Amino acid sequence: MGFEKDKASSSSHVLQIPREDTPLLSKNHQHLSSSSKTFANVFIAIVGAGVLGLPYTFKRTGWVMGALMLFTVAFLTYHCMMLLVYSRRKIESHLKISQISSFGDLGFAVCGPIGRFAVDAMIVLSQAGFCISYIIFIANTLAYCFNYSKTNPNPKIFGFPPKAVYIWSCFPFQLGLNSIPTLTLLAPLSIFADVVELGAMGVVMVKDVMIYVKSSHVLEAFGGFSVFFYGLGVSVYAFEGVGMVLPLEAETKDKPKFGKVLGFSMALISLMYGAFGVLGYFAFGEDTKDIITTNLGQGLLSSLVQIGLCINLFFTFPLMMNPVYEVVERRFCEGRYCVWIRWIMVLIVTFVALFVPNFADFLSLVGSSVCIILGFVLPALFHLIVFKHELRWHSLACDGAIIVVAAVFSVYGTYSSLLEIFVGAKE
Repeated sequence: MGFEKDKASSSSHVLQIPREDTPLLSKNHQHLSSSSKTFANVFIAIVGAGVLGLPYTFKRTGWVMGALMLFTVAFLTYHCMMLLVYSRRKIESHLKISQISSFGDLGFAVCGPIGRFAVDAMIVLSQAGFCISYIIFIANTLAYCFNYSKTNPNPKIFGFPPKAVYIWSCFPFQLGLNSIPTLTLLAPLSIFADVVELGAMGVVMVKDVMIYVKSSHVLEAFGGFSVFFYGLGVSVYAFEGVGMVLPLEAETKDKPKFGKVLGFSMALISLMYGAFGVLGYFAFGEDTKDIITTNLGQGLLSSLVQIGLCINLFFTFPLMMNPVYEVVERRFCEGRYCVWIRWIMVLIVTFVALFVPNFADFLSLVGSSVCIILGFVLPALFHLIVFKHELRWHSLACDGAIIVVAAVFSVYGTYSSLLEIFVGAKE
């Protein structure tokens, strides 16, 4: 069995080295989190930039279909997060010790090195994908605020597209931020980033309502099967915190209530996401853009909101890349800090961002490919392996169905998203 004592005991060195999903806020084992703090931590871990692409996604999928898809993904994400928690509890009760504090640790305990490698690969790809989307958002938003106008739809800066100039302008500063060896100095940025994002979302939603009551748009409820996988990818991307659920549960004081706190958090976040997506689409209809903030115009308030979000994502970038560095440094530098590897990873992310034209299309690609595997396939697979001798037939069928359906959706959704990106780029 994947989590027998001999295998787990031989992994003690592996489980002590840096993990791929170290919490953004520093850990104190003597002070466990209350239910309210756990709720706040879940909120911080899940809410991200993916919400900004939801109005455009609802335009593509139709607002009813988009909302139903979003709520379904939220429920399944919660279910699979709890599968990880149940699997960890089962293994630790079997071993009579507590040493599994991350997704990668669980993968190793269940499937050995292959399990850890699978989690590591998905963590690296998903976190890097998040950071690529941040760079795209920053560059496109700054170009919209400072360069684009109705009289100059194709501006240039020293002969180069504004997007490329802004991406390369961020590059040296990101090299410096990503050279910081520990998250301790970066921890306050996590709280700052979420406060800015929540404030910006509030401003956007208020302006959406004000615009909607003065306008009338033909709104589509269902967009058809052809855009189903597109919407699925963005919805999965929006709930990006699956890798943090085990560290958060480990720090919870009242562990029996963790499932209820997580469920309440996911319900509230999904309602907030749904309202944001629907209001954005209702306000702008078929004119809804891939980054909803660019629909607000170029006035002072909307420019401040957009620049605030850019600052938010600029400082969130090193936080989201940190799990990538921990995986890469663990595998290639025996867990030691290596500035050159970090700089190479920032360079790779920057290059990829240069060639992706559309923010929401890239969200769909990341969500359809790695996020579905990380959020649904691996949790269900690990749960099935750990509990295979105890599950009833319907639970076995449920785990198996999640694995198969999610894998099929991932393959087709990835193909569909790549088609959107390349066809859109040609057009």
